[in-house]
Amino acid sequence: MKSLFILVDSIINIYIWVIIINVILSWLITFNVLNTQNRFVYLLMDSSYKLTSPLLDRIRKFIPNLGSIDISPVVLILLLVFIRNILFEFFAPNIF
Repeated sequence: MKSLFILVDSIINIYIWVIIINVILSWLITFNVLNTQNRFVYLLMDSSYKLTSPLLDRIRKFIPNLGSIDISPVVLILLLVFIRNILFEFFAPNIF
């Protein structure tokens, strides 16, 4: 069971980093620092978008429009940290 909790924690941490990479790449593309004509940049952006888009789109349905500010990645990261803390709070003391 301990291995399962470590695996879940690692998956959540990796997904949080994918969200952060997606946000940073979108900023860099918006400010024309990176060009999507570059195949590597396009591949990286497309992969991170496909991984994060389903959950971010669901969150965007519930969050009111704040103009050009998108806070859905922040909400998703906070939600993932909350889920990870709940898992370890309720199930981990019995295992560790």
